[in-house]
Amino acid sequence: MKEKKQNTPPDLPVRHNLGTFSIFNIPILWFAIFTAIALYAMYTDNLPAGMIGALLIIMVLGELLGWIGDHTPIVRTFLGGGAIVAIFGSAYMVYSGLMPESTTTLITEFMKDGDFLNFYIAALITGSILGMESKVLVKAGVRYALPLLAAVAGAVLLAALVGLVLGFSVQDAVLVIAMPIMGGGMGAGAVPMSQVYSEMLGNEPGYYLSILVPALALGNVFAIIIASILNIVGKKYPSLTGNGQLIKGFHYEKKEAPEYSLAKMGIGVLAAVSFYMLGNLLGDVIPLHPYAIMIILVAGLKVANIMPEVIVEGASQWYEFVARNWTNALLIGIGVAYTDLAAVLDALSIEYVLIVLAVVIGAVIGSGVVGKFMGFYPIEAAITAGLCMANMGGTGDVAVLSAARRMELMPFAQISSRLGGALILLLASIFIPFFI
Repeated sequence: MKEKKQNTPPDLPVRHNLGTFSIFNIPILWFAIFTAIALYAMYTDNLPAGMIGALLIIMVLGELLGWIGDHTPIVRTFLGGGAIVAIFGSAYMVYSGLMPESTTTLITEFMKDGDFLNFYIAALITGSILGMESKVLVKAGVRYALPLLAAVAGAVLLAALVGLVLGFSVQDAVLVIAMPIMGGGMGAGAVPMSQVYSEMLGNEPGYYLSILVPALALGNVFAIIIASILNIVGKKYPSLTGNGQLIKGFHYEKKEAPEYSLAKMGIGVLAAVSFYMLGNLLGDVIPLHPYAIMIILVAGLKVANIMPEVIVEGASQWYEFVARNWTNALLIGIGVAYTDLAAVLDALSIEYVLIVLAVVIGAVIGSGVVGKFMGFYPIEAAITAGLCMANMGGTGDVAVLSAARRMELMPFAQISSRLGGALILLLASIFIPFFI
């Protein structure tokens, strides 16, 4: 089965042809029919339970809101386009009651109990790493820790400085705002961090969680917006970006467009879920997040060059399929299941917002500057080691890389979110005694 190679990167499907006025490459009339079916089923409480109903509604809403965001001036250029509209449009539907509670529950269960988020990320990690050149992994991996540490240092220092100017204590600016933002999301960051704070400072974990979550959510918003801005900066100043390649001055011959095969994609599915399962099994005995273990395993096999080519090609093709067709759908799931719009709105004081912005900008500056000295492209270093430390973990990685139009950076984004999140928990436990 052959498919004509698009000129766009594999993670950026050509969804919308304005000449023929289509959405998701479907003529607008037929897309409207599919949308009407999905919305009627949603509002009459007839969406089937499980994957069918959830996938139908998140794909329709994802492509619709994604199309609106990608074609709305200002939003398209400066605010992340379809990615941010899909996330916060769906979050607003939940917040305002426009989405029935039964649909909210259906999508939430599909994302969490059904593990759709992990299914998506497993495909991206496995396929994007196996699809990379081994030389890139070896050359980048050794030096990646320094931009990561620089992102944390930049975020903490700028947050403390802006906090002092605005009348916040260093304790509040660093522990309550900076640390949760840089902590790897909810499950890997804010939740265990609330446990650490509870043990060392007193009060129940829920008390600290209610304080940490707004910073985390607002930081994720700024990370998505700044990712979109960095994409624009890269187009204006091409010397600052590798257009999805992390290492500066490292070029390799790109392979010819592959012959896409349904059989190979099936192999890719099996490889992705197998590596995900192995990461979880080893996570029971190794004190690392399963994603981090998965990255190390897949990268090690890629560098060792012992994986059969049919598995490598299958994983890479499955990754392309998932990224092309389900990114906007996943963003709807993120908005519904993981984005608390009420918490974001409650935190919107000018001072609080400025400190959160300082955290994200500090992470970008630290990682971008040090990344340049380490031989990385500054924009790619700022996106992966900076913004992917300052977002909401795996969900934030998808949104940030989608807004930056650099989904192929997912392996490095996951290193930041998972290993970086563990680093923040360690630093938080070290720093807390100095603030007591």
